[in-house]
Amino acid sequence: MKTAITILVFCVAALLALGMVMLYSSSMVQVGAHYLMLQFVWGALGLAGCFVAMLMDYRQLKKIAWPLFGIAVLLLVLVLIPHVGVRVNGAKRWLRYGGFTLQPSEFAKVALIIALARYGENHLRQMTSWKRGILIPGLFIGCVLGLIFLEPDVGNALLLAAVSSVILLTAGIRLKYFLPPVVAAALAVGIFIYNNPMRSGRVYSWLHVEETKREKGLQAYQGMVAFGAGGWAGLGLGNGRQKLGFVPEHHTDFIFPMIGEELGVIATVFVVSAFIAIIICGIFIAMRAHDTFGLLLATGLTFLIGLQAFINIAVVTGVLPNKGLPLPFISYGGSNLLMMLVCVGILLSVARRARIPEPVNPNPFAEELPEAQAS
Repeated sequence: MKTAITILVFCVAALLALGMVMLYSSSMVQVGAHYLMLQFVWGALGLAGCFVAMLMDYRQLKKIAWPLFGIAVLLLVLVLIPHVGVRVNGAKRWLRYGGFTLQPSEFAKVALIIALARYGENHLRQMTSWKRGILIPGLFIGCVLGLIFLEPDVGNALLLAAVSSVILLTAGIRLKYFLPPVVAAALAVGIFIYNNPMRSGRVYSWLHVEETKREKGLQAYQGMVAFGAGGWAGLGLGNGRQKLGFVPEHHTDFIFPMIGEELGVIATVFVVSAFIAIIICGIFIAMRAHDTFGLLLATGLTFLIGLQAFINIAVVTGVLPNKGLPLPFISYGGSNLLMMLVCVGILLSVARRARIPEPVNPNPFAEELPEAQAS
């Protein structure tokens, strides 16, 4: 377990450090150190939250699982109220008070995972039934996903749907009950995208990057140009050209191509390897969890970090259409960075209280030796 904790902490720390460096490099021409300083403040808050969560017994979260869920739903509702939520680029995803901006969907993702872990532990023996395994958890999953979907934030809604599915499958629901709702939801999302001009346009630009490289496909095309320009070793830190207005959102969703351009394939492989290591460590921690709540909680948090990372990487490399998800620990975004670090702290708390395997006696006859000698 010490090895898993060490690797997890090292990978997160390395990604944080790389994120700070690349954030300054990618935004220094436009705003200087402005984004870096804001990210540094959020990172400090996140590390404090990580430290508190690590020291706290994660089992205490059982007592506040449903209050946290209620607060998350309330915040999501507030975002949708006119003149309360902040609209940016056609989406209402933020609450603002003075100079402080919060994205409630980031908090809601963690709150839902905690609630599902609590529910799964309480009804573990009944999770194989339709009512306890699908219907009841589906109601509060649908509540959160529906509110996020209305913002609209399709990327986070799909991410949270996938993570929730992993938690329910880990809790033991039956595939014959699980697959029909999943197929129905996939068809509904497909119909929504088909009838939504903006999102259907994203899918079209994803399929025809060359044709739409001056319009909706600009980000994806310029991102691939950045990767190609970087080569194996990169152009050098600070020497990237795509950040000079060619790649929109180069400090948030599309910061990974900036890493590829300036630091090359070696750095991008390191980033991917670090996220793979985080997933492996998280799964190991979940498997050694002290109880069912810890198992489900660690599983959900691990897949939340891992899936978000690989969806972002898949988007910027052209494997998936644009989803608008930040790269954990690296992209600019205070709410996401804060909650990702809190997730790491909870994982460390689960690891610190994990089951310790009983030592194996190398000599199975050791207890019989005194009797044998006496005879």
